[in-house]
Amino acid sequence: MNSVSRPTAQMPAFDVWNAALAQAANAIGSRSFPDALAAALRLLSPFQMMNGFTYSPDAHAFDLYNEKIVAERALIVDRYLAGAFVLDPFYDAVRADSSARMIVMREIAPDDFAQTEYFRIHYATTEILDEIGFVLTLENGYIAVLSLSRTGNAALFSEEDLQRLRSAAPLVCALAGRHWFHVSGLSLEIKNAAPAARIEHPLLTKRELEIVTLILKGHSNLSLAAVLELSPNTVKVHRRQIYSKLNISSQAELFRLFLA
Repeated sequence: MNSVSRPTAQMPAFDVWNAALAQAANAIGSRSFPDALAAALRLLSPFQMMNGFTYSPDAHAFDLYNEKIVAERALIVDRYLAGAFVLDPFYDAVRADSSARMIVMREIAPDDFAQTEYFRIHYATTEILDEIGFVLTLENGYIAVLSLSRTGNAALFSEEDLQRLRSAAPLVCALAGRHWFHVSGLSLEIKNAAPAARIEHPLLTKRELEIVTLILKGHSNLSLAAVLELSPNTVKVHRRQIYSKLNISSQAELFRLFLA
């Protein structure tokens, strides 16, 4: 994810920032809230897309805010909700730590994330080149991530951009968390939802399924070895055995087998 360096936004005047925040706060509970929040955040740093997803305690994903996504909805939303979310580094991050904060995709993604089929489908195809997320703590153990993305030919978020957004994170998480806090309606959706998304296969051992999951998430052999405390050669042997058992020869086939 490389891009040319471009000038970043300057800190807004204090009165302008306060006015934008007040407008967002006054819009909590109304359909105008997301646009008001996005307008305030663009004073800190420009971005092209804001969207988000909610996760239940029993491993289901739901739409938080994707109203502006139309043409690419099947790629960004529908396939994600159908199960691909289990490969999202943001999902892993909030399962490990549900506290309200800002997270940065390029800081938490595995080393080979950009080489995965998940990245090819959900990032390269939609031209998302950089992404940050605000973790929202909702009712009944639900967690959400509201993300800001830069797409197309935009520059990556600079360190100054990240510093400004991270400084604003407590307030952003509080406002957005209040707006989207009530998720009781999702409990009804779960009754008719597909089984919780899991990576599983009858031919593979528990260790092999663990390796498959890490491969699909974007871990290289060296990263796999470090995470699982195995030697790189042992990881290579496991990987060959997995591909042999499944009669496949590439990660693209692995992705299609488990998440098509």
